[in-house]
Amino acid sequence: MFKNFSGYNLIEAYHKMRHEQKYRPGRVMKKCIEAAIVLIVTLVLWNLPSSAFGMEGLTVVQQRIIAIFAFATLAWILEVVPSWATSVGIIGMMLLFCSDSGIKPMCNPDEVGAVLSYKGVMACFADPVIMLFIGGFILAIAATKTGLDAQLAKVLLVPFGKKSNNVLLGFLLITGLFSMFVSNTATAAMMLTFLTPVFRQLPANGKGRIALALSIPVAANLGGMGTPIGTPPNTIALKYLNDPEGLNLGIGFGQWMLIMVPLVLVLLFVAWILLRKLFPFTQKTIELTIEGGMKKGVQSKIVIVTFIVTVLLWLLDSVTGINSYTVALIPFVVFSMTGVISRQDLEEINWSVIWMVAGGFALGYGLNQSGLAELAVESIPFGDFSPILILIISGIICYILSNFISNSATAALLMPILAIVCGAMGDKLDAIGGTSTVLIGVAVAASSAMVLPISTPPNALAYATNLVTQKDMARIGLIVGLISMGLGYGVLYLIGNLHVI
Repeated sequence: MFKNFSGYNLIEAYHKMRHEQKYRPGRVMKKCIEAAIVLIVTLVLWNLPSSAFGMEGLTVVQQRIIAIFAFATLAWILEVVPSWATSVGIIGMMLLFCSDSGIKPMCNPDEVGAVLSYKGVMACFADPVIMLFIGGFILAIAATKTGLDAQLAKVLLVPFGKKSNNVLLGFLLITGLFSMFVSNTATAAMMLTFLTPVFRQLPANGKGRIALALSIPVAANLGGMGTPIGTPPNTIALKYLNDPEGLNLGIGFGQWMLIMVPLVLVLLFVAWILLRKLFPFTQKTIELTIEGGMKKGVQSKIVIVTFIVTVLLWLLDSVTGINSYTVALIPFVVFSMTGVISRQDLEEINWSVIWMVAGGFALGYGLNQSGLAELAVESIPFGDFSPILILIISGIICYILSNFISNSATAALLMPILAIVCGAMGDKLDAIGGTSTVLIGVAVAASSAMVLPISTPPNALAYATNLVTQKDMARIGLIVGLISMGLGYGVLYLIGNLHVI
């Protein structure tokens, strides 16, 4: 979908840079060593005596799932292969070695214990949450194809006038708003492109340029918290919170936005104040001009009406009875039937993210359906754990990992484990606002991780403009990230204790 954006050249340069970093000579040798470590650890866990795990009644299949989980953890953290490729590996290994469609001598239930349903593993790729992702991608593609995004940016930025500080606030708010419904990477690329004519008007050695360049990744990262489709960790959290066979909390799209959008707005204003203080403008006014706009025609009108109807149905899901997953298919149906979206457009869907998420869901499915989750609950006294300790540790681990690896991979790794832990702790979590505080808190921590250029694609794109140093990015990223986590967890604790969700 990125090819529809005027800032596609930035994304192309970003991917080229990532490819060059991965495959430079010294890096290749390092990757080979890391791959060997992943392979050795996986094989050791696969072949250890079952008694070594300290879980009475551990079956061969359950032990294999532990090994696959270790493989996923190391492969995602070390980034031996792309995150989506790791997910494909997870699904493949589960099907071949742990399912009723696996290799016969290795998947005999009489010898290895209860096996997984191959249909269940494959169904992870068609989980309702995946439909939510696809619906979000389709909306974004249609909006950019018809120029709705550029037109909205032009219209929404006009009220902020010409004062430099107000223009900065405008870019923060509009970027944050777009990031709730459009890919953070694509949003950042588009908004950075809109900044190009602005930079020409500002002094070359002024700090105002830095403030504007940093406003885009900061707002893109924070804005993603606002909706369940804003960033993959949100959608992954929603899957485990609403799983009918798990926590089954029934949190709707509108409920999520009711809590998270006000939080995002507060954080964007905090970021505005910090950027103004740390990187003040020397030029007090800016003449803002944005090229491009809405294409004329029936298709553009169809996109506008469908976009409005879809968002309203998402917000009113508790009133209409249509859940957010079903609503996500409405734009797909409308755009495909009316010709707004073509076969070529479908190729622009970010399938790597969908595979990434599906692999995480497969891990969760394997843990639960194999009985490993239940065995872990019986073997490990989760009920004796401190709720505060669980909250702090999960947040810190997610924040640290998300600064160095994909936040989607981090969420896919942590959510299944935390869902098991939270389910086992039961009412003890009421002291911190309930299970939702832990799982949504992890999603907040993932979006708050923005210290390094490699932390998020929006960070990398802003860094690629050469207007931002790593020191400046780390400075604002650390401060905003810590404030975001503090306020986010505070809001979730309060909302949980008031039983709003």
